[in-house]
Amino acid sequence: MAGKPTLTVRLRRLAAMLRELREAAGLSKEDVSARTGINVTTLYRIEMAQARPQRRTLGAMLDLYEVPEKTREEAISLLTDALKPGMSQPYEGAVSEIYASYINFEAEALSARQYQTSTVPGLLQTFQYAIAVIDTSMPRLDSPTMENRAQARMDRANNLTKDEPLELWVVMDEAAIRRVVGGPATMVEQLNRLLDDTKRKNVILQILPFDAGAHPGMAGSFTLLDFRNPVDPEVVYVESMSLHHLVEGHSEIRRFGVIFDQLRAMALSPRDSARLITEVRDELLAGSGLPMPPAVAGRPRKTS
Repeated sequence: MAGKPTLTVRLRRLAAMLRELREAAGLSKEDVSARTGINVTTLYRIEMAQARPQRRTLGAMLDLYEVPEKTREEAISLLTDALKPGMSQPYEGAVSEIYASYINFEAEALSARQYQTSTVPGLLQTFQYAIAVIDTSMPRLDSPTMENRAQARMDRANNLTKDEPLELWVVMDEAAIRRVVGGPATMVEQLNRLLDDTKRKNVILQILPFDAGAHPGMAGSFTLLDFRNPVDPEVVYVESMSLHHLVEGHSEIRRFGVIFDQLRAMALSPRDSARLITEVRDELLAGSGLPMPPAVAGRPRKTS
């Protein structure tokens, strides 16, 4: 058994399968340990997706559970897939274990519902904006690690353009588009990127305006991921200043789903959100001396 692996959808599915097979066989972990010689702690870690079983370990478990050949083949196939590097593999030296697991989950998700408090979501960031955010929030990182983290966000964005793209619904606090990150030029580029993303059929973007007042998302950002295969349960990735973690369990998932529904109901419509982003960009252009895009430069300015 190798050290603790980065979590993937396949590994989580294999862990759930082995737990269900053991319970269907009417065996406790202690029973399995006594009859196979596999340590109880090892069994616990395998069933919690905290460790990948070796092939002989998996074989011993399947033999004891007396599973049919089709189930055996499915379990072995899941283990084979779980041994393959996930999307996070190139960045695992630069990002946390939990974030690496999230990257792998996101790559296989059907849809994502995301609330973001003070910055643009990573999936929608430009490279320069990402560098500015990482440099500010993690000032002690060396340049190569910082650039690796930023590149991870750029590669994640491919989930929005692949053959079966991620369906993304974002509610973003108005602070995320008002706060100038990385300077006016970087921020204008970022706002233009958001406007381009609002034109995608698989992206819904809403701004939660300041005048909405107090709201249930003030505790921090979060993302709910749903998967194509119904056997893969939803997962929530929660972010805050002090920690970030993955949340599972029906009651917790439902709680975050209710919060997201409340937030999107309080937010501006997608059309009004795009209009606000455009206004913020134009104000930034006018105040910074940056050249106006042709469509903006030729537009009559409002007079008070």
